[in-house]
Amino acid sequence: MSTAYRIRAAQPADLEWLVDWARAMALETEHKTLDAGTLRAGIAAGLADPAKARYFVAMRDASLAGAETIGSAVGTLMLTSEWSDWRNGDWWWIQSVYVAPAHRRQGVFAALYRHVEVLAREVPGVIGLRLYVERDNANALSTYAALGMCDARYLVYETLF
Repeated sequence: MSTAYRIRAAQPADLEWLVDWARAMALETEHKTLDAGTLRAGIAAGLADPAKARYFVAMRDASLAGAETIGSAVGTLMLTSEWSDWRNGDWWWIQSVYVAPAHRRQGVFAALYRHVEVLAREVPGVIGLRLYVERDNANALSTYAALGMCDARYLVYETLF
């Protein structure tokens, strides 16, 4: 049985659980403990300035007796952009993906991905979607391939200041 998820833009009120989920993701995927203050300031800056980042949230809605609907956040991702002179357009980078453990393998990321894919296709000058993934994350690799993404054959190098 597939569940439909409502995707919405993140709001400043989402800050604390976005921080919690980003810390959980870093610990789970890279075994890194992120400084909560630095992370909180970074996410707050992204929420305040869409030129820096845009966050999206997958909501699972449940109807209660009567007409009231209660939604709970079950996943999130962040978008940033990168100019490509080779293609004269913007890549949208999917980052900071997190799906709450109880909701994994239920289509949450697919719903988030399809939402931003539709948005990207509607914006002139956006040439595609990219993301990076840990080499050993077999579940993520198979999910991305199932969505039609392919290995871009790049490695990421960095110098951290």
